[in-house]
Order: sequence, then structure tokens, then C-alpha cells
Amino acid sequence: MKHYITTTLPYVNAKPHIGFALEIVQADAIARFWRMSAHEIIFNTGTDEHGQKIYEMALAAGKDPKEYVDVFAAKFDELKGALNLSYTHFIQTSSEKHRTAAQAFWRACKENGDIYKDRYQTKYCVGCELEKTDSELNADARCPLHPNRDLELRDEENYFFRFSKYQQPLIEFYNANPHFVQPPHRQKEIHTFVEAGLKDFSISRVKAKMPWGVPVPGDEEHVMYVWFDALVNYISTLGWGSDDASEFDAYWPGVQVAGKDNLRQQSAMWQAMLMSANVANSKQVFIHGFITANGQKMSKSLGNVVDPFELVNEYGTDAVRYYLLRELPSAEDGDYSTDRMNLRYAELANQLGNLVSRVAAMSNTYFDGILDKPKVSWLKQNAELEDMIVRYQFKAYADYVFAAVAKANEIIDKEEPFKTVKTDPHAAKKTLSDVAEIIRWVGKALQPIIPEAGEEIMRRYGGEKILIGEALFPRRD
Repeated sequence: MKHYITTTLPYVNAKPHIGFALEIVQADAIARFWRMSAHEIIFNTGTDEHGQKIYEMALAAGKDPKEYVDVFAAKFDELKGALNLSYTHFIQTSSEKHRTAAQAFWRACKENGDIYKDRYQTKYCVGCELEKTDSELNADARCPLHPNRDLELRDEENYFFRFSKYQQPLIEFYNANPHFVQPPHRQKEIHTFVEAGLKDFSISRVKAKMPWGVPVPGDEEHVMYVWFDALVNYISTLGWGSDDASEFDAYWPGVQVAGKDNLRQQSAMWQAMLMSANVANSKQVFIHGFITANGQKMSKSLGNVVDPFELVNEYGTDAVRYYLLRELPSAEDGDYSTDRMNLRYAELANQLGNLVSRVAAMSNTYFDGILDKPKVSWLKQNAELEDMIVRYQFKAYADYVFAAVAKANEIIDKEEPFKTVKTDPHAAKKTLSDVAEIIRWVGKALQPIIPEAGEEIMRRYGGEKILIGEALFPRRD
């Protein structure tokens, strides 16, 4: 079976932060789980690189916009090594491949009568690269996500997409696919938004004012609005709109992982655009929450922005992945704190690492590393894990596996094979064999969550002889 999963594309106006690290690690856990089940996976990520904000920052830095975005794209691609990610595709929206697809998509929507020219008058937040209605602004008439940035009042002729045309088709789509957006309250939220009425949105900018974008086909005076072109990445990366669309034909539609600030764009705007271009709608959209730092919103001014690279340098890749997937709620807002990070690391060291090491040590000391392999069926447990992955319950998944770790430690503490080996070697061997079987299952089950440790556990416990190795998670001073 083939599966396609994609993150959103982070906007390259800053270096990677822990919020996107959460999103891409969640997507990676899904991809690794399905690969572990012998499925074929395409896992996509990349960088969103057009728009006024990027253009202004490139000018301020004295760089060509393409040169500017390439530097940031490389920083995001470095997450692959830092977080041990398994993505197969990395798309830049400034690439020729994407540009070709975006223009083909524009033409398809236009041929369907869904693109037209009109006067554009609105309040615009450059930080969000989105129009803002009065109801979306705070008490100071500013964007709540970018309160330190003045809104722009825009009045120019742009191309528009007939979003309003797709109100009823979207409602019918949601009704026919009640689990399309996960978690369920996000489906209800977007359903309510669409039912309230849709307004056509601008999809171009005047090139003379803002030249950094995909050129509009047939009109040299306009470039595409950043959101319109960026959303096409989900299919441009698969070769849609090119001479070789074999990956698209084989893998689309797919699952999209996004933050709650992307709900409208991913589950309404993009779905309407797909309908317009006569492309199948996405399979599902999973929406995760935001991360705060010690209970406060992260911001550069507060100096509390958490750098995932620094975390990895201090705690290691698996520990950071473990924190993101077990400590934080899967689909709601969560909080990062150093105290909680230290506690989670201690769990890995004391509960998992110590178990793996001491069972291997006893097995080698008493039985030369050769134990029995009990015939145990893990079908029920594996089915439980699959159900959690399907429902994007990453924390529940990690809790479930670590319940088995706790059970294994409990057996060792209760049966005390290090004592019974002196009076009843057979009983001691059975105890160690039973626990080793649990460890083998844990090692496999942990590979989507903490792949390096999971693979190492399988290396040590997967052969005829149990192997001794270094501590999986060395104790921290």
C-alpha cells in the first residue's frame, strides 16, 4: 500500500523553531510507522519562499531574493539530520518544478471560470500574508498574531479566486467525509467557518510593487499571491503539471499535517482550489496546536524562543523527539519547559535505558546471552498502536509503549532473577526471557518515536544472543 504525507511548508523568514519541529516529527512518526508495516511512503516537506515579507527581508539584507531563500531553505533541510527525519521529498516554491506546476494549476482554475480581475481594497497583514476583516483584529485594530506590525491598507487591481462558489461543495464534502479534519473539533470549526459564507480572495499582486513571486500566466504585470502558489506544493512535489506525474498518480491524495493557524488555508482554501482544478481532494488534514515556553507565548522580545538544534545538541535527537511526542498533547497547545525536558530525559535513562542494560547484563552473566524466545502474539498490541497512529494520538502511543517498559521493570523487581538464579536457574531464565521478549516488542514499537534507540534495542535483542552495549541515554550531571 502507498501512503503520502506532507507537512506545511514553513515560511523562510526566520530559522527553524520548535513549533515546526513538532509538526515535522509528528509527520515523521506517521511515515516511519507505515514504513515499518512494509508500506511505500512519500513524505514531503520544504520551504515557502515567495511574498512581500520575504522580498522586503531580502532587500534589507542586500541580497537577491532567490539567494536569500536558498540560505534559509538549507537551514530547514538541516533538520533532517538533527531530528533524524525520513522525508523523501523537499520542495522549494522558488524552484522551476514548482513554478511550472503552479502556473498549470492557475490555468486549470481559470479555464473553469474561477479566476477573474477586480479591484482589491482591504486591510492586509504582511506578517500573515493574509487579508484581515475587522472581526479578526484585536481591540487595537491590529492582527493578534503580529500586534507590533501595522496593517497595510491596499487598493489595487488583482486577480481573484471564486472561493464563494465552493461554499456548498465544501459543506457537502465535509458532510460526506466527517473525519476529514482531525481532531473532530477542528472539522466542526472549519464547517462553521464555511457555513458562515465565503468571500472571494485575491490571488495576485502587482509585479511593479512586489516582483518576488510566480508569474501569472498570460499577464506579465502580476505575480501570484504567495498562499495560492504555496499550496500547490503538495502536488508539485509529486510531479503534477509536469511530463512525469507518475508519483502523483500513484500517491495522491495524501495526509497533510498543519498547525491550527493553517486550518482555513489547508482545509477550505486549498480544497476549493483542488475542486476548481479538477484534482482529487486531500485524504485528511491533521491539525496540531502551538507550543508555549514556560506558559508564555514564544517571542524574540521575551527571549524564550526554543531552538530545536540547541535542544538536540544538549539532549540528543531521540530525547527531543520523545519530548515532542510524549510530553505535548497531540492536537492541542502544549508547553515547553527545561524542567519537564529534564524529567522526560530521566525517564528515558532510568526506565528504558536501565532496563535494556541490566537485562542484557544479567542475561550474559548468567546464561551467556542466550535466552528462550517465548511464543507471544503481539497482534492486539500492534493493532492498538496502529489505531493510535491513524487517530494521530502520538502521546497515547508513547504512553502505551512505556506502559510495557514499566511492566518489564515491575517483573524484574518482583521476580528478582538476580537472586533466584542461585536457587532456581530455570525460573530466572524464564523471567529474563519473558522480559527480553517485551523489550524486543518495545524496541520495534519505539522506532517511529525514537528511531535511533529503537533500532539499537533491536540490534541488541534481535539475534540469537543478547548483546551488551553502551547506555542508551547516559545519565546527565
